[in-house]
Amino acid sequence: MKSILWKSADKLRGSLDAAEYKHFVLGLVFLKYVSEAMAEKREQLESELREGSGLLAELGLETPASEELIRKTVEDRTQYTGAGIFYIPPTARWEVVLERAKGTLENPTLGEVIDSAMEAVEKFNPSLKNTLPDMYNSGRVDETTLAELVRLLDRLTFQSQVGEDGKRTGARDLMGEVYEYFLAQFALAEGRKGGEYFTPASVVKLLVEMLEPAEGERVLDPACGSGGMFVQAEKFVETHGGDRFNVSVYGQERNLTTWRLAHMNLAIHGIEVNLGDEPADSFHNDQHSGVKADVVLANPPFNISDWGGERLSMDDRWTYGAPPVGNANFAWIQHMVSKLAPGGRAGIVLANGSMSSQSGGEGAIRRAMIEDDLVACMVSLPGQLFRSTSISACLWFLAEGKGSHSKWLRGREREVLFLDLQDMGVLIDRTQRELTDAEIERVAVTFRGWRTGATDTYEDVPGFCKSATLEEIRDHDFALTPGRYVGTADAAEDLDAEPVEEKVARLTKTLFAQFEEAARLDFIAREQLGRL
Repeated sequence: MKSILWKSADKLRGSLDAAEYKHFVLGLVFLKYVSEAMAEKREQLESELREGSGLLAELGLETPASEELIRKTVEDRTQYTGAGIFYIPPTARWEVVLERAKGTLENPTLGEVIDSAMEAVEKFNPSLKNTLPDMYNSGRVDETTLAELVRLLDRLTFQSQVGEDGKRTGARDLMGEVYEYFLAQFALAEGRKGGEYFTPASVVKLLVEMLEPAEGERVLDPACGSGGMFVQAEKFVETHGGDRFNVSVYGQERNLTTWRLAHMNLAIHGIEVNLGDEPADSFHNDQHSGVKADVVLANPPFNISDWGGERLSMDDRWTYGAPPVGNANFAWIQHMVSKLAPGGRAGIVLANGSMSSQSGGEGAIRRAMIEDDLVACMVSLPGQLFRSTSISACLWFLAEGKGSHSKWLRGREREVLFLDLQDMGVLIDRTQRELTDAEIERVAVTFRGWRTGATDTYEDVPGFCKSATLEEIRDHDFALTPGRYVGTADAAEDLDAEPVEEKVARLTKTLFAQFEEAARLDFIAREQLGRL
């Protein structure tokens, strides 16, 4: 259903840029959801009140005011906000927008009706202040297209459903799935720009499975985009028996429209979050200056050069050395280290160059971090995971107090675990790859066995993982590229164990590469013959 709706909605986009169009669509999806969530609660309240009224009638205690009492009760804002549901005033509800989309009246315009609805929702729900889109009457999407979009999205249903297995899927979970799906599709449509607010789901899941956030902890993402890291973190807590509502969440995002996307996304998932008073740059306007987090995780923009480093050369955060003005990679790492609570841990997505670069003093910073025993694990990711960039990526895992008071990582003083995932992942289309759940589980279990210090649950596997000592890392001039340490797996063993689908994908890739090389050589040969 969601894929069909997406294709239909995308057709209506016309020539409008995907980066702009997503706000029109996602804002309407949000309004549809909050209206349905309130309607579901309203129906429940009314049913309970009428049942109570029926009991009163049986006792001869029914009063003429019963219907009026029911009406007032079901419109009582506290009945909804107390249950974690947004209160939507009558004039802002989806059915009002839908009626205008179906109607023939010219005034007010549909754009005016939707903008007024968004304003009213913000007014009655202070946590949404300044977060909902307000451009529906701007003329950037004509009234006819806007009406078609509203009628199309009306086909979305967020009422709780009972599956074939008898399990109930809540409206909030259904909405979360749709919203995440639409976010992912818009990110793909936007290409490189989409990577600024969306991290591929398999990468987020791998980060969270390795960091293992727990109930009662503080979680921070200083480059949070649309908030996907928080969604996965709370899912992990809940899946492992914890109370997801007992997790303190802090995020920061500098782009206004992305900051708004995060507010809507997290509100839909029922996640209470502090995203700061305003969109802001984490380097120059830290919205959480007093916060120390147990878990820090982020996918900051790779290799950015215009981060204002020249104004921060003497910053207190640069414990291991001032990062180069022309590249923010080690500024991000040190900013996140500065936010760690005692015994805290961090997981960061960065460009592969961060593992071995010597430019601008980066090699010296990396060496100082390694010698301070801050680095716990390095993961090299397979290519094609990020459609938004062709730059190869890796994961850094850091542990404060690793050699002393860290409860998360024990018995691994002056050691670093290297994991090489270059040959993992499956192609989901011609250009994009994703890690499978089984692969994520294998990596997480391997890391868990290593970091708990249990000698019977971890062993080096050639071509996949290697626990290296500080002396070994020093021999490699403090480069942290996993391929330097894990070696290569036995070729015969690898081929025997390789699943058929992966083998076909690998051989197909090789074959096409050979076709391209043959075509190149053919062109050169013909060119030379032409000259003769």
